[in-house]
Amino acid sequence: MKSILSNLTFQVLVAITLGVLVGAFYPGFAPQAKLISQSFINMISMLIAPIIFLTIVLGIAHMGDMKKVGRVGGKALLYFEIVTTFAIVIGMVVANFLKPGVGLKVSGGDVEKLKTYTEQADSINWLEFLAHIIPHNIFEAFTKGEILQILFFAILFGYGLNKMGESGQSLLSTFDKISKVLFNIMKVVMRIAPIGAFGGMAYSVGTYGLETLLPMVKLMGAVYLTCLLFIFIVLNGICRFYKFSLWKYLKYIRQEILIVLGTSSSESVLPSMMQKMEAIGCKKSVVGLVIPTGYSFNLDGTAIYLSMAVIFLCQVFNINLSIGQQLSVLAVLMVTSKGAAGVTGSGFIVLASTLTALKIMPVEHIAILLGVDRFMSEARAITNMIGNGIATIVIAKSENEFDEEKYKLAIQPATIERNEESTL
Repeated sequence: MKSILSNLTFQVLVAITLGVLVGAFYPGFAPQAKLISQSFINMISMLIAPIIFLTIVLGIAHMGDMKKVGRVGGKALLYFEIVTTFAIVIGMVVANFLKPGVGLKVSGGDVEKLKTYTEQADSINWLEFLAHIIPHNIFEAFTKGEILQILFFAILFGYGLNKMGESGQSLLSTFDKISKVLFNIMKVVMRIAPIGAFGGMAYSVGTYGLETLLPMVKLMGAVYLTCLLFIFIVLNGICRFYKFSLWKYLKYIRQEILIVLGTSSSESVLPSMMQKMEAIGCKKSVVGLVIPTGYSFNLDGTAIYLSMAVIFLCQVFNINLSIGQQLSVLAVLMVTSKGAAGVTGSGFIVLASTLTALKIMPVEHIAILLGVDRFMSEARAITNMIGNGIATIVIAKSENEFDEEKYKLAIQPATIERNEESTL
């Protein structure tokens, strides 16, 4: 009994259940619940920038061959584009088959609240987005948590340290010790993950209410179903091809899945996922390049949601899309789904920019999704996180940077249980 109570996965499950009950019966607690959830996410966020920087620098400095760094990055970006395209296609196919928006009568939604997102969508410039990856002030990038800018600087820093050879070993040793300190801090922060999950769920249910879900149940069900199909068909196929078990991988990261479910944020487990991908057998250099890049460019769950949302809105407002128009949606989403990565409310920003580019309906129509978007964000975030972990293993295996012995040990049930209990 004591073993179950001390298990972090069990604690997070209980916290999520309590959060739903508190949100349903005491909606007035929502503002305090949001503060609790945001405080936990902030504690994780304060570690993300330095952990990403140190992981990438240490990985590149130890890798030796800079051509290999470019090859790993190129493979990762190619993989991301192929898999997210599959995600967009499967989302569109399921939405066309299930028709979640046909015959649905909905109110107009909160158009005023939508203005913030549409204004940001109007301001998106793709060339500026690419140029923004290069920081003009690295300290500002760290302060604001700009992952892509930190990634860019870390690659250059790692290259510079790599070129120092033996004379850079003392700095390398210091960075390694600092990295270990940060991961020890993360273990402390993860102890309060159940509290963060409780706050996130209580806020969602208390703010939007379970009754707001009823008109959109079919859409929500379709999104969750499609994410499951994507995970167990597309990602499972990739796992089989690269000879590792999806099911064992999911059991290995079950703790992270539940934390994301409670907080609706995949960033809440980014440092933990980096550590776990190393522990499962991926080399630090691959983890440092693939995971941070994936959090910006490998958004499988977001791609599924966006494609389904466009088709859903067309069905609700009786807009018949031809095959050619749907191919245009696919082409636009392949670009726009990457454009607002890391931006708060990016789902709505990208959806607004996509509809603006397609000119198939007034952008204000997406206001009807505001009430249920939060409840679908869990499916998006969990799918994004699962996909990024699998991408890391795939790239590591393709580069012969994967330790099979560590993998076999890490996926043992006894090892998983011991690690979860040692977190507390």
